[in-house]
Amino acid sequence: MTHINKVDPQIAKLISQEKRRQKKGLVLIPSENFVSSAVLEAIGSICTNKYAEGYPGKRYYSGNKYIDKIEIIAQERAKKIFHAQHANVQPYSGSPANLAVYLALAQPGDTIMGMSLAQGGHLTHGHKVNISGKLFNFIQYGVDKKTHLINYEEIEKLAKKHRPKIIVSGATAYSRIIKFKKIHQIAHKIGAISMADISHIAGLIVAKCHPSPLPFTDVVTTTTHKTLRGPRGAIIMSKKEYASAIDKMVFPGLQGGPHENNIAGIAVALKEASNKSFRKYGEQIIKNSKALAQSLKEQELNLVSGGTDNHLVLIDLTENKITGKQAEKVLEETRIYVNKNTIPYDTRSPFNPSGIRLGTPALTTQGFKEKEMRIIGKLIAQTIHNIDKPKILKQIKRKVKELIISHDIRRQKNSRKN
Repeated sequence: MTHINKVDPQIAKLISQEKRRQKKGLVLIPSENFVSSAVLEAIGSICTNKYAEGYPGKRYYSGNKYIDKIEIIAQERAKKIFHAQHANVQPYSGSPANLAVYLALAQPGDTIMGMSLAQGGHLTHGHKVNISGKLFNFIQYGVDKKTHLINYEEIEKLAKKHRPKIIVSGATAYSRIIKFKKIHQIAHKIGAISMADISHIAGLIVAKCHPSPLPFTDVVTTTTHKTLRGPRGAIIMSKKEYASAIDKMVFPGLQGGPHENNIAGIAVALKEASNKSFRKYGEQIIKNSKALAQSLKEQELNLVSGGTDNHLVLIDLTENKITGKQAEKVLEETRIYVNKNTIPYDTRSPFNPSGIRLGTPALTTQGFKEKEMRIIGKLIAQTIHNIDKPKILKQIKRKVKELIISHDIRRQKNSRKN
C-alpha cells in the first residue's frame, strides 16, 4: 500500500478498513470468497495497461504478443478443467456473459425458459426488471411448493407448451443438486438449445462435488469468483458449433477491450483449481455447509428444502417473525455477514424478504472446519432468537471475535509446523 498511501491516503485508509472488516468478520455470503496472493498480483499487474480489442491472433492494436499468450492459456485451462470444446474468457461478468449467449443464439422477442428469481434463479434468467426479461419472452419455472426442489416435470410441460429457443438451468439460491442432464434432455426433445449457468457451483464441479453440465450441454456460463475462487469475471464455454456466434456477440457485439489483467487472474485461478488441493477444498466446502445446516436445524431454524447439497443454505425466517433485512442487519452488527434473500413463494418484497442466504466458500478458504461451523450455526441462531436483546447481542459479538482470534492462532501454529 506504499504508493496508494502517498498518492491517495483517503482511499488507502478505506481499503485498509475494508481489509480489517473482512479479516475480523465471518464472511458467509455465498457469492464471496478470498482470492490468493497470486491472483491478486495478476489483477494488479501491468496487464491492465494493455488495450487488446479482438481475440488472440486477431487484434485491433499492436503489441499483444504476450497478452495473446496469457489469454490463450486461460482459454485452454478453462477447456481442460471443465471438459469444454470452446471457451471465451473475455466477458466482464456473469450478467453480460448470459446476455451475450441470449443475443448470439436467439432474436429479441424469442421465447427462452429460465428459473424464476423468486424461487432461486438469477436476475439474468428472465426477471422483468432485467434486460433479459425486457428483450426476450421468458417463461419462468420454479420449485415444488412442498419440497422446494426443482420440478423437472413442470419444466418439461412448459417446454412442450411454449417451445423455447433456449432453456437455461442453474441457480443463485438453490441448495440442492441440479440435474443438468435431465434439463438438457428436455431441451433437445423440443429442439431447444440447452444452457447452464454454473456461476455458484463452478468450483464444486471442478472439485467433482457436483455433477457437471459438460460436455453434453450446448452452452455453459460461469463467473470466476464464488466457489471457483478467482477474480471477478466470467467464462462462456460451448460446443464448437456455437463458438463463432458467441465470440462475435461478446466482441464486438457487447464489449470493447477485454480486461487482460483480470484474464491473467483467471488463468492463475484456473491453474490453482487444477491442483489436487482444490478438490479437498471443494469437499470441505460441502462438509462445512452440511455442518452449518445441521447446526441451524438443531437451533430450530427452518431451512428451505430442509438442508443442503452444495455450498449454500437458505433460511426461512417466517416463523421467527422477523424479516431477512432485519436478520442481515443484526448479524452484521455481530460481525457475521450474510445476505437477505427471497424464499420460494415469498409474500414479501425482495428488498425486505422472508429469508437469508448463507454460504461456506470464503470461510473454507480461511481454513474453518466442521467444528467451527457448528459453533457459527449456534451464534447465528442465538442472534436471530435474541434480535431485540442488546446485552445478548454484545455477548455474541464477543464470541465471534474470540472464535476468529482462536482460529487465527491455530492457523499460525499449523503454518509454522508445516
